[in-house]
Amino acid sequence: MATVFANPSSPIFAPSTSSRSPSFLSSSPLNPSTLNVKNPLKFPTSLHQSREQIVQRREFLKGIALISILWQKPCLSIAREVEVGSYLPPSPSDPSFVVFKATPKDTPALRAGNVQPYQFILPPTWKQTRIANILSGNYCQPKCAEPWIEVKFEDEKQGKVQVVASPLIRLTNKPNASIEDIGSPEKLIASLGPFVTGNTYDSDELLETSVEKLGGQTYYTYMLETPLALTGSHNLAKATAKGNTVVLFVASANDKQWQTSQKTLKAILDSFQV
Repeated sequence: MATVFANPSSPIFAPSTSSRSPSFLSSSPLNPSTLNVKNPLKFPTSLHQSREQIVQRREFLKGIALISILWQKPCLSIAREVEVGSYLPPSPSDPSFVVFKATPKDTPALRAGNVQPYQFILPPTWKQTRIANILSGNYCQPKCAEPWIEVKFEDEKQGKVQVVASPLIRLTNKPNASIEDIGSPEKLIASLGPFVTGNTYDSDELLETSVEKLGGQTYYTYMLETPLALTGSHNLAKATAKGNTVVLFVASANDKQWQTSQKTLKAILDSFQV
């Protein structure tokens, strides 16, 4: 699930649009009678000292200008709020999609080794969104007691996807358990359903379940109709267990998005693997 979640967007210093800022540093003659050494904000009486202070103030202003420029450059979480097709490679199996492969630089949990790298495809027009620090797991690594969000991507017209990670100990006392050790697909979704919907889960909302093996890893797949969900009225989910974590991939859409993008969301869901 690449994360965070971060996230820090507004520059502290806005760039100046005034052309008057350097004017007091011009080469106009100095009048020693107007200088006062008792006030450090005014020029000193010595012409030599005044020139040194002019240089210092010039360097100070240069420093402020540099800080302004640096703050205007977006940090990682902001820079990724651009279309993923601008920085992710095309999918080898379908060039109309791009591939996101999560690495330790993407999320705190991957850096801590609590989540194994995962990947999935996305339409190139989608964008990665920032995750609040409290939801990203950044504050609790390496030992988190509750699930956290790894990464999120969305498109206004098609829907959104997110990767949620849950500590294995929350679901079973068996270390390094497989997803089969935790229980049936229905038992697992009963525990993780609220992290699919964003609020509550009712077993009546579960329409379909399936089990598949991919590369020696077992995945549970779900289709849910969730009219009251915060994530959207239609949710697809895919879960597996590896190491000390259960990884849950969720694709969500409202009614309008679902009408035109359900095939795309299913393709994204099918591509997810850990």
